[in-house]
Amino acid sequence: MKFLADNMLGRLATWLRLLGYDTAYLPHVDDPELASIARTENRVLLTRDVELTRRRKLRSLLIESEKVEQQLQQVFRAFGLSAREAFSRCAECNVPLESVSKQSIQEQVPPYVLQTHHRFRRCPQCGRIYWRGTHWAHMVAQIEDLGE
Repeated sequence: MKFLADNMLGRLATWLRLLGYDTAYLPHVDDPELASIARTENRVLLTRDVELTRRRKLRSLLIESEKVEQQLQQVFRAFGLSAREAFSRCAECNVPLESVSKQSIQEQVPPYVLQTHHRFRRCPQCGRIYWRGTHWAHMVAQIEDLGE
């Protein structure tokens, strides 16, 4: 499932990327262009704008809540999503992450992280490094709550 989030849904877009879903986020694109991109790239447009959902030949979901947790629950329920591909895409670039060796990133992470972690992933586009740090357990708990 591929998504396109409108300019009011940046946090939702980040979370969907972290959950492994190809999610475009173009905050400075106007409504007609968003609709065109969604159609051309066969994406579901996620929006809080009722008028956008009324456009012809556009798959869309009107996001009801302002709270990202409830937004995620709505998207998960509407499309029957799961978090099995979580932590496989860059939260910034939306590009699939690549596994990298500890040695190849030793200059890019803090020494403590290098000593205490063994698996790392890198975004091939922006170079951002990911590992399962203390934030990871908290995020996993939030993801598991989506199923409830």
